Amino acid sequence: MQDDVTNGEHSDGVTAALLRTANMQLRAQLATVLKEARVNEEKMRRFDQLERRVIGATSLAAVINTLLVDYRALFELDAVTLALVDPQYEVLHILGSPAAAGGTEETLLFLDDDRPLRTIYRQNSKPVLASTGDAPALLFVDGASQLKSVALLPLVHLGRFMGSLNLGSSNPARFKEADGTDFLERLAALVAVCLNNALATERLKLAGLTDTLTGVHNRRYFDSRCLEEVAAARRNGAPLVCVFLDVDRFKNLNDTLGHQAGDKVLSYVAKLIKLQLRGSDVVARYGGEEFVVLLPATPYAHGMDTAERIRRIVEGQSVPLAANEFTRVTISAGVAIMHRPPKSSDVSALAADLIARADKAMYEAKQAGRNRVVFSDSR
Repeated sequence: MQDDVTNGEHSDGVTAALLRTANMQLRAQLATVLKEARVNEEKMRRFDQLERRVIGATSLAAVINTLLVDYRALFELDAVTLALVDPQYEVLHILGSPAAAGGTEETLLFLDDDRPLRTIYRQNSKPVLASTGDAPALLFVDGASQLKSVALLPLVHLGRFMGSLNLGSSNPARFKEADGTDFLERLAALVAVCLNNALATERLKLAGLTDTLTGVHNRRYFDSRCLEEVAAARRNGAPLVCVFLDVDRFKNLNDTLGHQAGDKVLSYVAKLIKLQLRGSDVVARYGGEEFVVLLPATPYAHGMDTAERIRRIVEGQSVPLAANEFTRVTISAGVAIMHRPPKSSDVSALAADLIARADKAMYEAKQAGRNRVVFSDSR
């Protein structure tokens, strides 16, 4: 009888111990669930904040800046890069340089086509979480050796790869292959739409400010940009050079070879001019066969060298018109410089004077025999 009592008490003790153990495990599980809930709540708050910034960005540069700068700060990441498919250099042309969007050559990357991305994602639109050993080197150009885990987000819009948003962390547990990717999928879809919309907006802007024949800026854009550059030069005292260029004997070319040939000549000359300029320089079709160039922060000698280089390049090229059909053209150029004007000067008057002097110098080049560069003596 005593043994039965003892066995019963022992059994009750074991049951109680088991219950306590089970209770402790449940509490631990509950604590883990609550912790994950708080983490997810905080993550959701940050994602919501980021999404609002991306949606509210007013330009392509602002969208990219939000991803490269704000995302990295909000989520305390060690690296964020953005690779964009840009075969025609359209995005690079719109931005001017990676720095305009808060990026560098290491963080804002441009791909000639989408084949590398199709290899990485294997036709899948899902984010890829991996250790850095599995991360493509082309997506993390600098500092990849410090990263221990990465998340690669495919930016796909209407079935087309636009690019890849790439996140890196020095914490090997930050991005694990077994983790869920719901937040990242949602972000990737949103970013792809916002990038597409920003690009569409930029294209509309450019359409109204671009010469449709030559692809360079038009007179409307130049007039506005000239005022901006003159104001900046007046403010900082840096010299500003204006170059007027005119295709020699263009009317005769049109009359002899036809207007289609004339159009091809203008398009080709515009390309040659652009190739000789820096990213900060401005070229526009001023009207007819005339082009105008602004060279900010450029001294007299460099302005003359640039104009002379353009003249030599155009003279030395054969312009393709059709299969096995070419023509040669020359240009005349006039150069004027604005150097340290009084800060009280009127910007519109300064701009008009600079343009008029460059235009006058160009006509002097024409009168002196064409195919030459003339500098305006008055500064």
